[in-house]
Amino acid sequence: MTYGIQLWGTSKKSNIQKFQSFQSICLRLLTNAPWYVSNLTLHSDLKIPNIYTLASHYYKLFHNNTVNHPNPLISNFSSLTLPNNPPRRLKRNWPRDLLNQ
Repeated sequence: MTYGIQLWGTSKKSNIQKFQSFQSICLRLLTNAPWYVSNLTLHSDLKIPNIYTLASHYYKLFHNNTVNHPNPLISNFSSLTLPNNPPRRLKRNWPRDLLNQ
């Protein structure tokens, strides 16, 4: 479930919620937890982070790897700002926004 999470981790909340629901359903089935056990309890007892935390963690790792890369093209790819600072439209989240969380 973490394949490409560096990029799709900033998609709309409704899309991420589908992955989060799938993860919670799988945890509930694996542990045979009753209906009254909350998803937060499942995640904390099993020490499994939620999708939002995973996306932030993996993007920070990805960013650190690109910053320290010996190839200058790849290290320039990891800049915190875009060239000419284009205006953002409709408050979309970008992957680099995960660095501030």
